[in-house]
Amino acid sequence: MDLVYGEGVGELFQVQCHLYKHIFSYIDSMSLKCAIQLGIPDIIHNHGQPITLPELVSKLHIHPKKSNCVHRLMRLLVHSGFFTKTKVHENQEDDEEVYTLTPSSRLIIKDKVTSLSPFVQAMLDPVLVSPWQFLGDWFQGSELTPFEKAHGMGMWDYCNQSPEYNNIFNEAMASDSRLMSLVVKDYKSIFDGLGSLVDVGGGTGTVAKIISEEFPHMICTVFDLPHVVANLTDSQNLKYVGGDMFQSIPSADAVMFKWILHDWSDEECVNILKRCKEAITSKGKEGKVIIIDVVINQEKDEHDVTKTKLLFDALMMVLLTGKERNKKEWEKLFLEAGFSHYKIVSSFGMKSLIEVYP
Repeated sequence: MDLVYGEGVGELFQVQCHLYKHIFSYIDSMSLKCAIQLGIPDIIHNHGQPITLPELVSKLHIHPKKSNCVHRLMRLLVHSGFFTKTKVHENQEDDEEVYTLTPSSRLIIKDKVTSLSPFVQAMLDPVLVSPWQFLGDWFQGSELTPFEKAHGMGMWDYCNQSPEYNNIFNEAMASDSRLMSLVVKDYKSIFDGLGSLVDVGGGTGTVAKIISEEFPHMICTVFDLPHVVANLTDSQNLKYVGGDMFQSIPSADAVMFKWILHDWSDEECVNILKRCKEAITSKGKEGKVIIIDVVINQEKDEHDVTKTKLLFDALMMVLLTGKERNKKEWEKLFLEAGFSHYKIVSSFGMKSLIEVYP
């Protein structure tokens, strides 16, 4: 007897398991957020050695009646690769088990310069999670984005009107940008010979500060919306300018975008890139545009890297009007904006470093 489209009983229940895994995959995300809220990675790190469950529970600020649930949270997080659990002495059956950090959980230790815990908390905030409930309705409606359907306004307007979430979001972007110090040091040649650089959408200046410190002769400008840079202070070779990148961009030898253009539609990106070309050629020089962003390459990327890029593409669809692009889609933007050529210098993780020339 056929069950579902000719599948046998065993296969049917495997398919059911696959379906359930995806239905409940949000629990992985929320468990990770919970671990950060409780400070679990920091507790294990500060403990200085593998930690037992009773030791971990004793350091958590939780209700006593919830203590017996900690092992269930940790069991899931271990299975997801955020912690490891081992026995102190492998040969003893009843020996106590201990938890240690993994490379992934080391990346969310709060007092580390490269900590991404602010990014996790911002992306899993109800402000960004609730629009997903409206995705199906959005496809059938006229709203620009599911975010707009959920909140009655676009994301940038929401950030402008909500200082609390704006601070959360800016710190999330800053936490991602702090990893840029590694890129700057590995790809110094990208910035060699530049006397000036504008970081468009540079937020609170995390990347520009790193570059200005590494290249003290270079004048770096952080260019962002007025409310983003309003209370930020200039330094010797770093200044903040408020404005609208769709209208004009300050002149410089190079204009840089880190994870900015994926926020915008193709038409909007072409407009922005045209302003870039004006900015890097206005003084008779022919500068360049430096882009750090996602380039989808399903043929060459590892499965997990591609999956992460596709998830970010869906995120752009829900929150903004942007998208993640493949090489041909990037090339089309550059040519339509009047640039002559480009090169993908390198790829690291899910991002690529691109140089674009007039």
